[in-house]
This record gives sequence, C-alpha cells and structure tokens, in this order.
Amino acid sequence: MTGELDVGVIVSTETMHARALTEFVRRLEALGYESLWLPELFGREPIATAGYLLGQCERLRVATGIANVYVRDAHAMAQTRQTLAELSGGRFILGLGVSNVGLNATRGHDWQTPEPKMRKYLDAMDAAATESPEPAQAAPLYIAAHGPKLQALGAERTDGIITYLMPPEHTAASRARVGPTLAINVVSPFLAESDPAIARATARKALQYYLTLDYYHREWSKLGFTDADFADGGSDRLIDMLVAWGDEDALRERVAAYQTAGASRVVIMPFDPVRDDGADSLSLLAPG
Repeated sequence: MTGELDVGVIVSTETMHARALTEFVRRLEALGYESLWLPELFGREPIATAGYLLGQCERLRVATGIANVYVRDAHAMAQTRQTLAELSGGRFILGLGVSNVGLNATRGHDWQTPEPKMRKYLDAMDAAATESPEPAQAAPLYIAAHGPKLQALGAERTDGIITYLMPPEHTAASRARVGPTLAINVVSPFLAESDPAIARATARKALQYYLTLDYYHREWSKLGFTDADFADGGSDRLIDMLVAWGDEDALRERVAAYQTAGASRVVIMPFDPVRDDGADSLSLLAPG
C-alpha cells in the first residue's frame, strides 16, 4: 500500500492452537502488515492473548478490536493500557467498545445507552492511578463508533474511532464528522474469489450473525438499504457493499477507496483461508 495508510488484520484466534497462532502472527509480520487486531468473543481472552503475542513478534503491533467495557472495570483497563504499552515498547493498541445487548446479557450485564456508558468509562480510566513504570508513549486509545454521538465522543476524548462492516461512503461521512486529524480505523471483510455466486454465498455464511443486529441495520439504512436488504441472508447489493471480493485489483480498489474516503488504517477481515499458492486475500493485499 502507498501513502499514509496503515494496513492491519483482524482474526478470531479461537480455532488456532498456540503454535499455529504464533506462526500466523510471524507470517503477518513477514508479509509486512502493521497490526493484528483481536476481537472479544467467547474463546481466548483478548488482553491476555495480546500480551502473549507481543512477546512472539518484533515489529507487529497488537490491538484489541474491541475489548468490551462491560466486562472489565475502568481501573483494570487503565492498567492494561499502561502495562502493555510499557512491556511491548509501544506496540500495543487499546480498542474499546460497548459490544451489543445480546452478548452482554449472556455475561450478566444490564445494557446502558452507549454514549453515556462509554463517557463514564473513559472518565474513570482517566481518574485511575496506575502505579507502574510509564511507557515512553501511551498506547493509542480508540473506541468503536458508527454513529454521530459516539464519534463525537471519540473526537473529544480518544485517539480515534473504529468502524466495522461499513463502506467507504460511511468512512467519508465519518471523516466529515470527526475532522481531518482523528484516526479512523476501518474493519472490512475481504475475499479473494471472483465467482459471484461463490463469493456471495461465502460472505452470507460469514455475515449471518451481523445481519441480525439492529444497530448495523440502522447504519446501513442511512446508506439507502431497507428491511428487504437485510432478509434472507442479505441482498446481493448489501453483500457487495459489505464485502470486497474478486481478484487482486478488485481488492486493492476497495482499500484505495477507503483511503480516499479518509481512513487512517484499513483492518482486513479475511473471509478466505490461507492458500499455499498465495492467492488468498492476506497474501494479495500484503503491504511488504
């Protein structure tokens, strides 16, 4: 990639044993990727995993994408931010988010309005006294933010925002809202598959959970989609907006579109497995 754009990767680590995960991280580093992002699901704990992986590589940055603010108190998160920034030599990135109603309910947490919840959490992090050596530079702090209220909070209180499953049009609108300097980290699926039927079927299977979430529907509706687009696994038009699929040129065009729209970093979510012949999305989009 060219210009100031950083290119990272987001994957779930649940299916990888420790050796395979370590090898994967070292492969990403060899390919020239700038960062690896770890989601918070029901398998590996992302902060513990980040600490381990930072010790298994030399250049790659490791990020939480995202760490759920419901499941750790703010003081613990402030400790995490300072500790991993110090011990990694500045290679840790802290991404925070509120997750969603359903996932938080399964862990016994009562849902709160996102913007006040995140603001109160950031206030508590700022107030926390962390009695350990300070890093040379604080870990970047980003929050997941799709709508105007959380994006305004991100611009006011953090180093940047994270968006998931949003097209370049949403990135452009976000850039207009947050101004020219705040970091915008775009998480987007990529699939190295040129057959439309295969590509869309693969994308629908991978996206089936996200297509049930109302807060994604609200954002996609602002882009002209309707309930009909969200039904039956998603319309072709919706799938093509959410997932970059095709040959290398098509995949790179999507990355370039995000950069033109104002993204600071594109975080690739690969929907295809790694291939020995290098024809997978991670190989085709490798910066190095």
